[in-house]
Amino acid sequence: MKKVLSLLLLSSLIIGCKSAATKSPDTKEATSMTNSQEDEMMVYFKATGNEPFWGLKIGKERTVFTSLIEGKENLIFQSVEPIRAMDANVKMYKLSNSTASATVTIQQLDCQDSMSGMISPYKVSIEIKNNSDLASKKIEGCGKYITDYRLHDIWVLEELKGYKVFATDFQNELPRIEIHAEENRFMGFGGCNSITGTIFYEKDLLRFTNTVSTLMACAPGNKEDQFIKALQSTTTYSIGDNRLTLSNPSGKLLVLRKVD
Repeated sequence: MKKVLSLLLLSSLIIGCKSAATKSPDTKEATSMTNSQEDEMMVYFKATGNEPFWGLKIGKERTVFTSLIEGKENLIFQSVEPIRAMDANVKMYKLSNSTASATVTIQQLDCQDSMSGMISPYKVSIEIKNNSDLASKKIEGCGKYITDYRLHDIWVLEELKGYKVFATDFQNELPRIEIHAEENRFMGFGGCNSITGTIFYEKDLLRFTNTVSTLMACAPGNKEDQFIKALQSTTTYSIGDNRLTLSNPSGKLLVLRKVD
């Protein structure tokens, strides 16, 4: 009887070890995928170029340059704040590490990929060199900002310029906007009319532009005009506690609640 019990115990231990061994790689792979996704979400600007092929990712913590240039295949820099031009939307990043340095210039200017023909909204110029090089390598390409994925949702108005709003302020239905982050556009309801438009996004900057609405007559006292004017005055945002807060240098303009 003791031998039977011993064999059963040994068998259960072997099965347990096999199960653990089987689960381990999956767990590691899932963790790796999660980390990779989180890293990707930290990236807010991407650029590419041809002849030679190269890529650039600017994130909150790291800036990564990859290329087919010998000696510059994979360079990682600590991200820095840009130097901004006074009279144009141009930003310059001065990057360096123990082995290399780079100057990245991003200019808001339509840029056509030399191979695919795709148009991007920013032209990117890079001067890059290893510390052992005598001269910098100059390359150009195109890029775009990656709109904050957290904006992609449906948001219903809660506050307008610091005051809580009610359905009766907007013809019995509160204003809402549905943001499509990948396409940089939005649509929704202003409190009386349907609205649609585009969003302009850069790091720490959000604008609602090209707003168009239907032309229905609104009841007296409807606050749709105030809502749309506040939306168009937005320059910055924050997200927390399922709320989207839209502001500008004057202060908080709108607070909207996530509903989907």
